[in-house]
Amino acid sequence: MGERRNLTGREKFAYGIGAVGKDMVYMLSASYVLYYFQDIMGVSAIAMGIILLVARVFDAFNDPIMGVIVAKTKTQWGKFRPWLMIGTITNAVLLILMFAAPPSATAGGMIAYAAVTYIMWGVTYTMMDIPYWSMVPAFTESGKEREGLSALARSCAGVGSAIITIVTVMAVASLGSMMAAKSTDNIVNVYSGKSSDIDYYVVCRDEDGNPTDNYMQMDGTKVTLNVTGTERFFEGAHDSEEGLDGAIYLKNDNSDYSFKTDDVSFEKSDGDSDIEVAIDSKDSSNVTVALYVPVEEYWTMTENLDSEVVIDVKSNQEVERLGFKYFTIIIGILFVLFITITCVCIKEKSTVDMQAASIGEMFRALIQNDQAMTIVATIVLVNTALFITSNLLIYFFKYDLAGSNWRGNYTLFNTFAGGMQILAMMIMFPLLRKAFTTLKIFYICVFAEIVGYIVLLAMVISGVTNVFAFFVPGFFIMSGFGLLNVVVTVFLANTVDYGELKNNRRDESVIFSMQTFVVKLASGIAALVASICLAVFNIQADSASVLDAKGLAYKMSSLGEPQLIDNSSVMGLRMVMTVGPIAVLVIAYLIFKRKYILTDEKLQEIGEELSLR
Repeated sequence: MGERRNLTGREKFAYGIGAVGKDMVYMLSASYVLYYFQDIMGVSAIAMGIILLVARVFDAFNDPIMGVIVAKTKTQWGKFRPWLMIGTITNAVLLILMFAAPPSATAGGMIAYAAVTYIMWGVTYTMMDIPYWSMVPAFTESGKEREGLSALARSCAGVGSAIITIVTVMAVASLGSMMAAKSTDNIVNVYSGKSSDIDYYVVCRDEDGNPTDNYMQMDGTKVTLNVTGTERFFEGAHDSEEGLDGAIYLKNDNSDYSFKTDDVSFEKSDGDSDIEVAIDSKDSSNVTVALYVPVEEYWTMTENLDSEVVIDVKSNQEVERLGFKYFTIIIGILFVLFITITCVCIKEKSTVDMQAASIGEMFRALIQNDQAMTIVATIVLVNTALFITSNLLIYFFKYDLAGSNWRGNYTLFNTFAGGMQILAMMIMFPLLRKAFTTLKIFYICVFAEIVGYIVLLAMVISGVTNVFAFFVPGFFIMSGFGLLNVVVTVFLANTVDYGELKNNRRDESVIFSMQTFVVKLASGIAALVASICLAVFNIQADSASVLDAKGLAYKMSSLGEPQLIDNSSVMGLRMVMTVGPIAVLVIAYLIFKRKYILTDEKLQEIGEELSLR
């Protein structure tokens, strides 16, 4: 009999670094694939929502099938490490392909590309994820040691998720700017009023920065418009039914811009001016430009109508497209490197067996265990509530709070929120557990999240823009969610003992194998809700949108309503990302309170009866 040994620090590090890598990849896909395809590549929001949900439903069948394949694998390197390495390499390749969509693809082709790459990415992630978590018994001895290693890996996974949450938007902007500057595809088009039919307007803002009914049309012969983009940017969206093939629409968050006259000069970084440009094609004579300026500068410009005006506009879409492409390459390389360390440093025992649950066993375990069904439904609802907000958060910062530093504010908020989630799991839960039962902690967490969302709703409706103020609702929401992650895992473990008492069968492996799937299902449902919100409320305000330039000019000149070319209404966005999660959390609370019966006293009774058996 071989001498038992404890895990070395090298092995713990190797397993933990693998968790960092795989959750970096998962968070990059979960948080940004909708934004990338919908906002940058111009895919329909509804189409993306359907793709993301279908992929999650597909996982219901893919996960157990992969479990069976891994369980039956026998090689000289073990049954887990070969699939872990194969899954990692293929997943990294598909991740890079997914965020490197061909910009020349048609609308239908882009939808097909998104569907194929995302679904295949999910398949290969499962190929890697199942052996990663299932291999713990293959190199650990005791239950306590396994529990400690699993806790370490979960913490490392949280670190990986936090890294992506914090650095992505800033890294994408930096890499994209650097690569776009080196690109030879940039095109500069100069539009002059002397040779083109261009309509220029100046719109006056009030003291609060809102557009007013005061506007004037400038003399196009005195204006020069420089527009910089790429072939993809100029050929952008296509709508043959409207006769707008190749139309482009620049809005302030989709471009960098500046304009100057003799007495007035603005840069985008000034934060108190906006520019809107609609052009029906890269060689078009149909151009509409609107400049939004503060009241003092507005009257200055009206007094100097004979001044020469130069407007420079540069598309940012190419920056983000290239930024995501090269950032994903870096993450993919790190992913492969980290998992390679895991596979090299950890040796499997050849005798370990793996129990793989079939789809039938998973559903049977749920149907015959009403408490497991209650907790699974609760996990889906709790995660759906947060994922709805997290999917829409980047749009909230970009289009609602806006401003030239929206990326910095978004990163700062995510840093705080991610930190609170980790602190809640590691510090707050042990402290609260000394004073409260897990049932009371659950109710406290749900109440805290609902309070956080109510505060957030009040803040966005009242027009709060200071990012630090949003730390208040962020504290309640993310602390509550972090604690709920721990609590529902405890509840799920409790349902195993209940199921054994009720059905004379212990479905531990089957029940816990569903946890990853139900979280994926919640992310799919939330993505569909977010996509519907983006489509219904037209939040996709600056993504290769099609606009009839002459129609825009007609509406503005005839009605005098600047809001016709203002950013899409964000009230729907605010309501969906706050009221929606509140409704979902209330439903979770009602289901849990009505159905869950496993109090501490009940669990003690179950334990005593099982011991008697």
